[in-house]
Amino acid sequence: MNEDSLPDSGSPRVRFGAELRRLREVAQLSQAAVASRLGCTQTQVSRLELAKRTPSRSDAEKLDQIFGMTDRGYFAGLYRRIVSRSGGPGWFMGWVDEIEPAALVLRSWDPLLIPGLLQTESYAQHIFSREPWITPEEVDARVQARMQRRQILDSDSPPMLLVLMDAGVLRRRVGGPEAMREQLDFLLEVGSRPAVSIQVVDPECLPGLAGAFMIAELPNGEPDTVHVDSPAEGQVTTDHEIVTSIRKRYEAIRLWAYPEHVSLRMIEEVKHEWT
Repeated sequence: MNEDSLPDSGSPRVRFGAELRRLREVAQLSQAAVASRLGCTQTQVSRLELAKRTPSRSDAEKLDQIFGMTDRGYFAGLYRRIVSRSGGPGWFMGWVDEIEPAALVLRSWDPLLIPGLLQTESYAQHIFSREPWITPEEVDARVQARMQRRQILDSDSPPMLLVLMDAGVLRRRVGGPEAMREQLDFLLEVGSRPAVSIQVVDPECLPGLAGAFMIAELPNGEPDTVHVDSPAEGQVTTDHEIVTSIRKRYEAIRLWAYPEHVSLRMIEEVKHEWT
C-alpha cells in the first residue's frame, strides 16, 4: 500500500505512517525489529504505518534515533504537525482516536466542569478561550475537535457512558446564562438516552477532589485503560495498579451520587435558575 492509497493522504498522521514505512524498508528493518526498539508490539507499528494509531512524542523521538535523524528532528516535526492539526495535545489524541471509539463502557468523573464528551459548542468555546496564551485559531481547532469527539454518542453502537459530576458544576458559570441553559438542556437530552447515565454527586464527596478521570472498558479481553486529567500533561495508561486505584476511587465517588432520576431533576431545576 503506498501513501496515495491511504485515506486522507494529506493528513500529517498518514504522512508520519508513510514515512515510517518508507524509511523502515530502506533500512531493511521488519516491523517486529522496529517494534522491539520502540518498546511496543508489531501490531502497533503496523497501525502507525496505516495511520490507525496516533504516535506519541516518545515514538517520534525514538524513530529519529532509529533512523539517524535526531539532529533534524524529522519525526518530531511530523509529530508536532499532528498535534497542531488535531486540536488537542498529542498524549490525549491516542485516547480520542483509539480508546473512546472502541470502548464498550466509559466511566467518567469530573469535579469542576461538564465532562468534555457532553459539552456544547458554546460551553467548550468559553472554556478554551480562557486558556493562557491561546490564539483564536487554536480555540477554533480545539472546539471542533471536541465536537467531533462527541460523534461516538450518535454512532449505531455507542459505548455505555456512565457519568458522575459534582453538583457544583451545574452552577459554575461558563459563559452567560444562555450558554448554561443550553448546556444543561443538552445534559437532559443526552441523559434520556438508553446508553447514557448521568449522576450528580453530593459536593461533600471528598474522594472526588483528587481530580477528573475516565475509565474505558474495552472489548476482546483488552486491558481497561484510564485517562487521568492534569493541567500540564495528563496520563493515559493500562497499568494494572493505576487502573485498579482509579476504579476504586470511582466506586467511592459513586457512593455519594444521587440516583439518576433525582440527578436529572436537579439538572432541570438548576437550568431554570439560569435566567
